[in-house]
Amino acid sequence: MSYKIDSLLIHGGIDGDEVTGAVNVPIYQTSTYKQDGLGKNRGWEYSRTGNPTRAALEKLIADLENGEYGLAFASGLAAIHTVLSLFKGGDKLVVSDNIYGGTFRILDNVFKNLDITYKIVNTSDLASVEAALDPDVKAIYVESPANPLLTITDIEAVSKIAKKHGKLLIVDNTFLTPYLQRPLDLGADIVIHSGTKYLGGHSDTISGLVALKDKALADRLYYLQNAIGGVLAPWDSFLMIRGIKTLGVRMDRHVSNAGKIAKWLSESGYVSKVYYPGLPSDPGYEIQKKQASGAGAMFSFVLDEKYDYKVFFESLKLISLAESLGGVESLVCHPASMTHAAIPAEIRKSVGIVDELIRFSVGIEDVDDLIEDLIQAVEKSKKA
Repeated sequence: MSYKIDSLLIHGGIDGDEVTGAVNVPIYQTSTYKQDGLGKNRGWEYSRTGNPTRAALEKLIADLENGEYGLAFASGLAAIHTVLSLFKGGDKLVVSDNIYGGTFRILDNVFKNLDITYKIVNTSDLASVEAALDPDVKAIYVESPANPLLTITDIEAVSKIAKKHGKLLIVDNTFLTPYLQRPLDLGADIVIHSGTKYLGGHSDTISGLVALKDKALADRLYYLQNAIGGVLAPWDSFLMIRGIKTLGVRMDRHVSNAGKIAKWLSESGYVSKVYYPGLPSDPGYEIQKKQASGAGAMFSFVLDEKYDYKVFFESLKLISLAESLGGVESLVCHPASMTHAAIPAEIRKSVGIVDELIRFSVGIEDVDDLIEDLIQAVEKSKKA
């Protein structure tokens, strides 16, 4: 039977435990498994290679993304590391021009040392994407919406370009989750998530998830997952499954709050710019409507020069200054010195990651309380 997304969140993957009737998948807290003889096991050998609790989560993310195969990792960067390990020296990737700083760091400081290089491109400009595809390029790596400027890439259009030139398309879907966007349906080959964020949803576990459709590619990734070993532990796999069950109701509130606050902020006189694809004035608005069922709950804004952004951060009461995003609580961060500090200053400024830029992960608190907190913090930050 085919279920819609709200039912899949609760009953997708492996639904409960057939042996006992437990409605939750058990936590198989074991490192190894008794074998019945040489070369005879019950489907499990060693928990780095495979664990039933992790397998349930892996099946779940595959189902949610309309994929066939899923993999779970100890962090989003462990997932990214494993996916990038598909490539060899001399290979090149085209990457979105504003991506998570950790993704840039691993490309620039780890894989570049192995002669796997990258080109930074505005992937919302299709002509620029196609022009960048020389023979050494093996994949296009996209975030949409991108972090932290919420730039929107037409995933389906880029997938057609990738297929035309025989390149892989890798999409980081962390900001929207499969509840709002399914890149595999739009032609992506591999989808990556930092499960730490909305999928877990409660700021209490770190994880990375991958979903895909192609068996040969999945077999290569399973090999790398086992060989590299950055796998998700059973307890964290359980927490992820538990978090995903409430993703739909949480995202509905997240998105509702974000839309109201972004609109209010854009009209408030407090900011010089708001980056949010849910605003009709945003350049990615129409594409976002076409390829996703919502604009997400992340946006960034630039405080007007009349206000001191450092004092603003210090003055917040309900909203926390913190790394990460996607939890039930509202968080703000300063990309230039926090999430994107690994990106050289000249690159940051060239794409718009200025010192006054503030990224907002809108939580599920009362929206009026959040707006009141913003008002009092901005008013306190007014320069003399």
